[in-house]
Amino acid sequence: MDGFLPAETGRRRTLKAPIGCLGIGLHSGRRASLTLRPAEAGRGIVFRRTDLDAEIPARFDRVVDTRLCTAIGEGEARIGTIEHVMAALAGSGVDDAIVEVDGPEVPIMDGSAAPFLFLIDCAGIVTTAAPRAAIEVLRPVRVEEASGAFAELLPAREPAFDIELEIDFPNTAIGRQALTTRLSPHAFREGIADARTFTLAEDVARLRAAGLAQGGSLTNAVVVDGPMILNPGGLRRPDEFVRHKVLDVVGDLALAGAPLRARFRGSRSGHALNNRLLRALFADSAAWRFAGQPVIAEGMSLSPARAAAAPAIA
Repeated sequence: MDGFLPAETGRRRTLKAPIGCLGIGLHSGRRASLTLRPAEAGRGIVFRRTDLDAEIPARFDRVVDTRLCTAIGEGEARIGTIEHVMAALAGSGVDDAIVEVDGPEVPIMDGSAAPFLFLIDCAGIVTTAAPRAAIEVLRPVRVEEASGAFAELLPAREPAFDIELEIDFPNTAIGRQALTTRLSPHAFREGIADARTFTLAEDVARLRAAGLAQGGSLTNAVVVDGPMILNPGGLRRPDEFVRHKVLDVVGDLALAGAPLRARFRGSRSGHALNNRLLRALFADSAAWRFAGQPVIAEGMSLSPARAAAAPAIA
């Protein structure tokens, strides 16, 4: 194990050099170009639509759509399917970077975070002199749906980000799967990054009729037809499905704007619940603090310094 880098305090990290790739958008089916660039310390992760000259901070309160992917922006200046590249940056411990995209969607690549992790490895990472702060969860925060699906954040037992997730797709090759892991660069690289997005064969025609999944294929998604996996190469891991859902949790919760020091628990959680969870966390000033700061007693207001630093609520 190589430490708890994404959840610990220390120094901020960015990329050593720019690097890019070409692909297609999963839902748009359009050619998509992406470039990762270094950013100054404290900038955070920022998406830039190069075709519109528009910048969108990678923050939970900028999320505008959570149907089948996480999308941020406003109006025409929108970027979808950001969760896999966000997971790769968070899993690598990158705090500051500019993600340039020349259209409305990040390229899907092979449906996992592994291609983006490869780009980060090729670009290299540099540690800056600026301090990094983690967001420490102080008391439980939970969101749920009528179906029983839920997501919650709990105080951490150690200075780390632990994830416990279960999924259940009855009467399919997916079935019920569960995974518990502690996020670290090693754990992300070896057990999460290469897990691909997936869909049910029965949903493909419906999605395409709705104008979605136009770029989807067996090269960038696992397709399940009842008890069968349609991809010629099969699965990368027997529990690839829950591992991909954990990948989505890492990417979606990276929109907190800083590493989390917390325990995540979820059942059948998806992009919508993940985003609602962050909104619920930051709506309760007594539920979190930047690690090392004093606890704010319930009923007390934030100090001017902490109020200025707190994530904005849309």
